[in-house]
Amino acid sequence: MENLSKSLVGLIVVGVIVVIVLVNSAITIGSGEAGVLYRTFGGGVVTDEPPLGEGFHIVAPWNRVYVYEVRRQEIFEKMKVLSSNGLDIQLDASVWYQPDAINLGKLHQEIGENYLNRIILPTIRSAARSVVGRYTPEQLYSSKRDAIQKEIFEESKKIVDDQYIVLDEILVRDVTLPPTIKQAIERKLKQEQESLEYEFRLVTAQKEAERQIIEAQGKADANKILSASLTDKILQDKGIEATNKLAESPNSKVVVIGSGESGLPLILGGN
Repeated sequence: MENLSKSLVGLIVVGVIVVIVLVNSAITIGSGEAGVLYRTFGGGVVTDEPPLGEGFHIVAPWNRVYVYEVRRQEIFEKMKVLSSNGLDIQLDASVWYQPDAINLGKLHQEIGENYLNRIILPTIRSAARSVVGRYTPEQLYSSKRDAIQKEIFEESKKIVDDQYIVLDEILVRDVTLPPTIKQAIERKLKQEQESLEYEFRLVTAQKEAERQIIEAQGKADANKILSASLTDKILQDKGIEATNKLAESPNSKVVVIGSGESGLPLILGGN
């Protein structure tokens, strides 16, 4: 009986130890995450195997698992940069990024969990200073926002791609100029717009004047041609023709033949 009790106690102790080991060895990788395995007695960070995927895993208690979010993430950044003429420009941008899930072990080994502050942000700040420094405040304010956004992304991507990080996009949300510079640019743009409108009105008025001159000249030429083609005989025939039509009208009363100019009939008594 005593031996049975000792055996039972031993089984309970073993069971408790097993449970403790399982609890300490179990790890659950959440949705959108992946785990990097660190083998304490087996070479450190595992880089030649895929990272641990979502779900439940049993890991030896002397090993560790570093969990990374592998979904696309977004960070907002405000940067102070200089334009080509040395003026302070504030650039508000958002960055879409994620770790390269396949090479997660290499990322952890060579850079670490804080890769955002170690690689991504310094790279983007450097690219922003380089790109914005090529443009004047007028260009940044008016038409070059899409261009600087594209250039910052391309310069950053060249560096980040070699660091086991995927850079999806950089969006320039806002470009803020010093108030005095912004006001000066707005005044200049307004003046340019007013100048363009004035030039447009001048051109329109000039074209209208030219049109009227051409139209008047055409009428004058037509009248000259018509006058040159009309003879007394033609005018007399036209007059007779018109008189006949008027004589047939119910409104005419008396027709006097040969009483008008050039011997044309004269109609009297019309209503």
